[in-house]
Amino acid sequence: MQAIGAGIARKNNTRTVPWSVDGDIVQLIGKYRTMKARILVVDDDEALAEMIGIVLRNDGFGPVFCGDGAKAFEVSQANKPDLVLLDLMLPGMDGIEICRLIRAESDVPIVMLTAKSDTSDVVRGLESGADDYVAKPFKPAELVARVRARLRPGDVKPPETLVIGEITIDVAGHSIRRAGEKISLTPLEFDLLAALARKPWQVFSRELLLEQVWGYRHAADTRLVNAHVQRLRSKIERDPEAPEVVLTVRGVGYKAGS
Repeated sequence: MQAIGAGIARKNNTRTVPWSVDGDIVQLIGKYRTMKARILVVDDDEALAEMIGIVLRNDGFGPVFCGDGAKAFEVSQANKPDLVLLDLMLPGMDGIEICRLIRAESDVPIVMLTAKSDTSDVVRGLESGADDYVAKPFKPAELVARVRARLRPGDVKPPETLVIGEITIDVAGHSIRRAGEKISLTPLEFDLLAALARKPWQVFSRELLLEQVWGYRHAADTRLVNAHVQRLRSKIERDPEAPEVVLTVRGVGYKAGS
């Protein structure tokens, strides 16, 4: 099957906005309200978005579309999606700023769609709050795998409390406290910290964390791990530049502090 995002022609090298946000989106809100998982697709490329929609529907998801960066946050607030697929390059407002706005208000998983493979763009997206990214062109199976990995339901967990230094992790309650003060983490950041805390004696390679936390069973970009560790440290460490909770083991990966 042809990769999504490959060979899509654009008239006069312009990118068109295929949806009337004020009309079509309002209708879509009601139409997909009963779907099991609602996916907000923010991309102004009509042909690409249409193909993504087909792939998502075939796998039982309910896509909702927005092609205008300036309207994306509003549409996200109105639809309360279970996951956001967010293009990096958009008219009105770029994907980086949209990601920051959504992340400031919600822990919803965000997967960037980007035609850029430049390190700085990928890192900027992850630092702005994205959980993952997919580089165009991508195969349908790859996109669905990324979506399912971020939406995978957690098993019912027995009571479990993990401790790293001043940090206390209530696994079942999905909450973190430092010296009694609650800390807000995204679901992915929580899973990353819990994975390290469960085995404080173990040094985790980036590849192992990608498998255990992100759910990848194949080679993936280890920059995902680095960016999320930095974000996690900024929230849980008293001094992120001198971490005591999440430690770096040079040449290997990361481990929990004592």
